[in-house]
Amino acid sequence: MKNQPKNDTFGINIMKFCREHEQYIENQAAVNDCDFEELLKWHEQKLVWLAHERLIHLLVTILTAIIFLFLIGLEAYTQSELVFPFLAVTFCMLAAYLIHYFRLENHVQHWYKIAEELHEKVSSQKDK
Repeated sequence: MKNQPKNDTFGINIMKFCREHEQYIENQAAVNDCDFEELLKWHEQKLVWLAHERLIHLLVTILTAIIFLFLIGLEAYTQSELVFPFLAVTFCMLAAYLIHYFRLENHVQHWYKIAEELHEKVSSQKDK
């Protein structure tokens, strides 16, 4: 671990993180002697991490929307050209956060389905 280069200094690519985890789950599930119970535990741990990420982004998205609405009100009240650049930047940030949050939400819901499938496999593995 110490000898590995730090290429996540500025954070991880969450969509790549999700794809790699899903590929790992698929690869492990394809193995004949897979311990689905351990695989499910690992998946549920990563699901908790992703749900936390989703919550943080929801809060940031809401805060950005509140700032955007405040700037719209300020623009309407003052009718100053000085507010417009801040309004434009905040709009772009809000759009980016909404897209990112939408993708996180869809990944979490997709991972719920994966967890259900793993639960079924754990149950069938215990029945044998």
